[in-house]
Amino acid sequence: MTDYFADRAAEWDKPAKIEMADNFVQALLKHIEPQPHWKALEIGAGTGLVGLQLLPRVRSIVFEDTSEEMLKVLRSKIDDNAPVEILHGEISKYRSADIDFVFSNMAFHHIEDIPKTLEHLFAVTTPGAKIAIGDIRSEDGSFHRFDPVPHKGFDTDELSAQFEKAGFRVLHVETYNVLRQEKIPGKLSDYEQFILIAEKPSI
Repeated sequence: MTDYFADRAAEWDKPAKIEMADNFVQALLKHIEPQPHWKALEIGAGTGLVGLQLLPRVRSIVFEDTSEEMLKVLRSKIDDNAPVEILHGEISKYRSADIDFVFSNMAFHHIEDIPKTLEHLFAVTTPGAKIAIGDIRSEDGSFHRFDPVPHKGFDTDELSAQFEKAGFRVLHVETYNVLRQEKIPGKLSDYEQFILIAEKPSI
């Protein structure tokens, strides 16, 4: 598996990335109150900009990412006795059905097979588990102009339908931020960031 973030990991934690993570955490906490007994799973944890903010609020976190270099940066921030598990590879490698809370920021557009991933998440989550996904709404492809990504953002109605088909109940979707960036020289583009809140029905 090619690590597309290998050359960027060491310099990832720049002000714009930190602000992006902070905005997502603020949006998440408006809709979900993490509980101290929850075991959480972060998809696309990267260097931990989101997950390390939520770690004090939950019992433990499984940090998943396909980039070993990003996870190396994350490991450097974590104490040896911290209640965390580092998972290098696809989320399908996680098999225990004990996750109470799943969150992911700006990583879903890197996932090739969304329906298969959601099926797996349904299998590894507990009844009543909460889900918070942040990403960008459908765009023209300029956001990842030079990077090979499976999705040019998401139509949130279609994504919501995929969650529902997998068995989750979508509770809320909103645009919480707009990124204005010059991805094409001389052209400023706006990219809407959304958050989708879902839950696994209680049995």
